[in-house]
Amino acid sequence: TMAEEEKKDTTGSRLPDVPVTVSMGLGRTVKPLNEVLSIGEQSLIELDKRVGDPIDVYLNGTLFARGEVVVVNENFGVRVTELLDQE
Repeated sequence: TMAEEEKKDTTGSRLPDVPVTVSMGLGRTVKPLNEVLSIGEQSLIELDKRVGDPIDVYLNGTLFARGEVVVVNENFGVRVTELLDQE
C-alpha cells in the first residue's frame, strides 16, 4: 500500500544518519596490578593474538565481524574477512 511504501522510505532515509561506533579489538592480556602500575613510556605489553590472527570488529560494543589489519595510505585499516551471525 501507499502508506507502507511511505513508512519504508521514511525509515530507510533516516537510518544512514544514525551514529554507530565501530571499534577493533587487536588483542587482550591479563596482568597483575603491580605490573600494570610499572607500565611507562616504551613499555611493551604482549597481547593474546599472534601476527596474522584475525582481529575483532565491534559495532556499538557488539562483536560483528573479524578481519585482518592492512595499511592504506600510511593509515591502519581492517579488511573484513568474516561476518558473524547475530543470533
